[in-house]
Amino acid sequence: MKNSFLLTAFSFILFVQFSFAQSAVDDEITLIQSSFGMDKKLIIEGYMDLPESLADSFWSIYQAYEEDRKEISRERIKIINDYLTAYDQIGEEEADQLAKRTLSNDLALSKLHSSYYKKFKKATSALYAAKFLQIDTYIHNTIRNAMQQELPFIDEN
Repeated sequence: MKNSFLLTAFSFILFVQFSFAQSAVDDEITLIQSSFGMDKKLIIEGYMDLPESLADSFWSIYQAYEEDRKEISRERIKIINDYLTAYDQIGEEEADQLAKRTLSNDLALSKLHSSYYKKFKKATSALYAAKFLQIDTYIHNTIRNAMQQELPFIDEN
């Protein structure tokens, strides 16, 4: 399961890097999210293995979660794009703004997970809500780690 996800994540990262080189505009971000969203749903569907009695409730909440998550991810992509555009010219003010935006984005995702954990738990069970949180966190962390390996450090020559 992890191997198929890593292949999907790697494809996503390559696509994101290509988009950054072309300038990340809203249409490109939407295309990235749409393509990745379909693959992500298949991964989650396979991992969750929901009984029919819970599936409709789960997927209804999942759809709402994804809409909210996309906004947070869109901002994350914009932060990375802004960083890549100016990383070799970053001064105190730019570094401060990028750090604050990143921290705010991390907090928004954490709040989203907390809010939706409660919704998933109410609609399914604590076990299924925890399973979803685990796989979603795994997906986000895998993508973030792979992207971080490709990003230059501030003041890196």
